[in-house]
Amino acid sequence: MKKQSKKNIAEIKKRFLERYGSAKTELEFTSDYELLVAIILSAQCTDKRVNIITKELFKVLPTVEAMAASSVSEIASLIKSCSYFNNKAKNLLAMSQSVVANFGGKIPHEENALKSLAGVGQKTAHVFMIEFLQSNHMAVDTHVFRTSHRLGLSNAKTAVKTEEDLSKAYVTDLATLHQAMVLFGRYICKAKNPLCETECFLTDFCQSRSNFKPS
Repeated sequence: MKKQSKKNIAEIKKRFLERYGSAKTELEFTSDYELLVAIILSAQCTDKRVNIITKELFKVLPTVEAMAASSVSEIASLIKSCSYFNNKAKNLLAMSQSVVANFGGKIPHEENALKSLAGVGQKTAHVFMIEFLQSNHMAVDTHVFRTSHRLGLSNAKTAVKTEEDLSKAYVTDLATLHQAMVLFGRYICKAKNPLCETECFLTDFCQSRSNFKPS
């Protein structure tokens, strides 16, 4: 699959920004603690489901200190409708305890510090920084990976390499473009039955309807 020209990349970017210029995450949060927890829970789980879970979770564990003083079993019971809830409960407890022990109870905002926390890899760290700090980062989830490959913006096999391709191609407005591609992939360029004929505004750049997934 041939990658797009600089001219086409610029036009794709222009259309994304016109359509999704004010795009924000659909995860609901009121603090950096709530955002980080929601992002960790969102792996392999819909934002809609996460919002239902966190509404009750934060009533019981409203602060990072409260979560750190909790237990895996209690956290698991509160997030049991989430995919991989047992593993996520372990990560949430370890994450919160590390924040209390190593960061004075304050969620770190720097990438390497975030990645030192349980359950936080590069994608999670970048999504956090994008949403809470509006930092110029790209994050690649399944929606971004699929749409970037369908549009010929990357041929990379992994999410990390795809992120590098998109960051080099777009350079600026990465935070907005990340959310644009998430929403585009979630509601228009869907894995199954993409709305090519009825909703898509990028059909002239589409190279494939294959359901690309990172290695």
